[in-house]
Amino acid sequence: MKQLLLETERLWLRPFALGDEEQVLVFSSNPVINKYTGDPIITTLDGVTDLIKNVWLSDYKKFGYGRYAVIEKESKTILGFCGVKYLPEIDETDLGYRLIPNYWGKGIATEASKAILEHAFNDLNLKRIVATVYPENTASTRVLKKLNFQFEKKASYPDEEAILDWYVITKEDYERS
Repeated sequence: MKQLLLETERLWLRPFALGDEEQVLVFSSNPVINKYTGDPIITTLDGVTDLIKNVWLSDYKKFGYGRYAVIEKESKTILGFCGVKYLPEIDETDLGYRLIPNYWGKGIATEASKAILEHAFNDLNLKRIVATVYPENTASTRVLKKLNFQFEKKASYPDEEAILDWYVITKEDYERS
């Protein structure tokens, strides 16, 4: 069994590992899931192997955290990812989540993100976490507001044209909520 990091009522969240490729391909290759991400769609097992090895495993080693597999306890299926990721191009740590559409609107992103924020602020001792969202992605905006993120600005991401809504939560705001 792979190392478990966090547990919620319905979910396990753990680091990704080699062996997760087929389930990662399900959400990485779906254009509906990736519509508002700015990330390329990955359509091959080699592509997701590269993602696991050279992004997620690398982030865990380099920064001590990253995106984690969101696993439904009942089915033991990876539903997507949730986690914080250090982004050197903006010198910020970002909350991100991505789930297969069958699990949208069921509170999974909020439930997983609450566990991630608790871990980020209490165990990793992070002080500030940002999240960027396309303004038309109202579902993600609702999740961020449920998590007590505060709107900070409208701005593009470095080297991108799209104007995003930037949200932030600090450790102090988290502790007050």
